[in-house]
Amino acid sequence: MSLLIPIGPQHPALPEPERFIFKVDGEVIVDVDVKIGFCHRGVEKLMTKKTYVQNIYLSERICGICNVAHTTCYVQLVEKALDLEVPERAQFIRVILNELARIHSHLLIIGITGEEIGFETIFMYMWRDREIVMRMIEDITGNRVISALNTIGGVRRDISEEQKERIKKGISILRERFKKYQEVFTEDSTVRRRLCERGIISKSDAISYGAVGPVIRGSGVKYDVRICYPYQAYDRIPFDMVIYEEGDSLARVLVRIGELFTSADIIEYALDHLPKGDIRVPAPRKVPENDVISLVEAPRGELFYHLISNGTDRPYRLKVKTPTFSNIYPIARAMIGETIPEIPAILVSMDPCFSCMDRLKFIDIRKGKVWIWSDRDIRRHYKRR
Repeated sequence: MSLLIPIGPQHPALPEPERFIFKVDGEVIVDVDVKIGFCHRGVEKLMTKKTYVQNIYLSERICGICNVAHTTCYVQLVEKALDLEVPERAQFIRVILNELARIHSHLLIIGITGEEIGFETIFMYMWRDREIVMRMIEDITGNRVISALNTIGGVRRDISEEQKERIKKGISILRERFKKYQEVFTEDSTVRRRLCERGIISKSDAISYGAVGPVIRGSGVKYDVRICYPYQAYDRIPFDMVIYEEGDSLARVLVRIGELFTSADIIEYALDHLPKGDIRVPAPRKVPENDVISLVEAPRGELFYHLISNGTDRPYRLKVKTPTFSNIYPIARAMIGETIPEIPAILVSMDPCFSCMDRLKFIDIRKGKVWIWSDRDIRRHYKRR
């Protein structure tokens, strides 16, 4: 006899609201229904009320961990609409900060993966090393998490020779520790029992369901925006894509561990080849009528921004699609056939961020009607109540 088990809207691995309804036969999951929309913040609508400069700070608050990717994608979008050429030095600095943020994000989720499978020691070690990265980010930007470095036309702060040496020293320390983590996740029997051959996403499913980032690369698909659609200075920095064919939870973790080394290589190369020159050019306040898109490879995968401008100092429309929105359904499918105790570890292998992906729609469950309301419609509805 099958049974429905609701989990959420509190997430079983992370303190973010999302709802999953698992249909189980005994302990085996036979179907998964995902209910999104518990943390809709109206950011896209709010962006149409703010100026382009104000939206820099709003975009980086869509996701605190991926804040650098969001501001990079946003300012790149506006610069494309303006046909604005950004100084080469600023592009390299953006790459350095993006890769530091990627290391920070990967360390965080690998640590949480350890915690979810009962390996709290790895969690504590990851948090120790995460502190090294946060200090490097603070050294460059003045802030530990929300960096506020990117601006339209370039970056706000330069990197000095002394900062270069401090960053290289930190990367050297981290690189040795990355080797130990790679050894643990490839050889430890406890880790392998909980992650190996769990939550498998086949290559064909990864493609057909539109997975991105480490999720799709863990299924053997060669897709990384930094290589497939190079932006900023990535086309001038040599690096390889990290790919695993197995498609299981362990493969997704190993992709992230491999990318720790790749990010370290990119940062060191960018520091050694940092061009001289300006870090910023003036940008006009108003953006001419245009319709443009921007892609970056956030730590979780492809991040997509779409702008429609109308010649004013505020966007007419701005749409954001985050990686979790692309990955949540492939991961839900991957849980079919697994058992209830494996749910948190498989979910966390996606590196979810539900607060940055949620979308809102209204459903009349009695009539089966679906519709969208404006903010004025919502206010009118609640005044009547």
